[in-house]
Amino acid sequence: MKEEKATCNIPSLNLPEGWSCVKTSGPGPFVTKAVLKQPQGPHVFWNSRDHRKHHNLLGSKYDSTWYVPRAIGWWVGILFAIGAFCFTIGPTPGYLDWIGVQKDGLTFFVGSIFFTTAAFSQYIETINARQTPKGSFLKEKIRFLTWEPRRIDWLASVVQFIGTLFFNISTFYALNFSMTTQQINHLVWGPDAYGSICFLIASGLVWIEVGHSLFSWKTGNLSWRIALLNLVGSMAFGVSAVAAFVLPVTGQPLNILLVNLGTFVGGVCFLLGGILLLPERTHPDVPVKSNNSNFKQ
Repeated sequence: MKEEKATCNIPSLNLPEGWSCVKTSGPGPFVTKAVLKQPQGPHVFWNSRDHRKHHNLLGSKYDSTWYVPRAIGWWVGILFAIGAFCFTIGPTPGYLDWIGVQKDGLTFFVGSIFFTTAAFSQYIETINARQTPKGSFLKEKIRFLTWEPRRIDWLASVVQFIGTLFFNISTFYALNFSMTTQQINHLVWGPDAYGSICFLIASGLVWIEVGHSLFSWKTGNLSWRIALLNLVGSMAFGVSAVAAFVLPVTGQPLNILLVNLGTFVGGVCFLLGGILLLPERTHPDVPVKSNNSNFKQ
């Protein structure tokens, strides 16, 4: 635990005059939670994900859960859910038999575009979390590009966006059925593997942001469940990517069953995670604390 008397070492937060940090904490070099002191009134508990989801310049004030297109958090959930749905139905045998191989490949490509749009929206949501604590509504400008590598949520959103671009490349080239084994491994398998690595890193960062440590168990916490689903989904995508390596001798993937199963499980996990992002946006805020005795949240 880190303690500060007058200044606050939270990269994403600018404290108004008279405010100060009592305590900050987080995994490694990152600050993911803090207790803030107001000039007057009770201490305020700050949590990086809760602050981003409920104290945002782009639509956090809208209370509707299932349909609120004015809120960017709603779009993040919807776009991830649509993209994940494409990755869920794509590897199912019934869908493949019904629509054909080429259109099945197109389904994955369309899904990757939705993933990219969702990841970019998530980046915009992240950098537009208010830079002032709850209860202090100073006027702020909407941001479109920032450099904030000390923020764990900023890193996660950037890495995931890069991962979606790799998926765009791999699913696009997968539409070409006349490539050699070497070309498939270079143009399809390679970007797919890099994209899966990016997703795993990003999901890991979100996991430790939500749990405030490498290991946590908070089944009653909606954000924690979303982070767990995304982490499991990224692992499944990783298994699928490894199994998709095409053997030069046979011209076939290492294990086609794991390719399809990993993609399906990953798609389901991200689909559920995307849907749960909708109620998370309207989930009650972390309450203001009258003291800092309950810092272990």
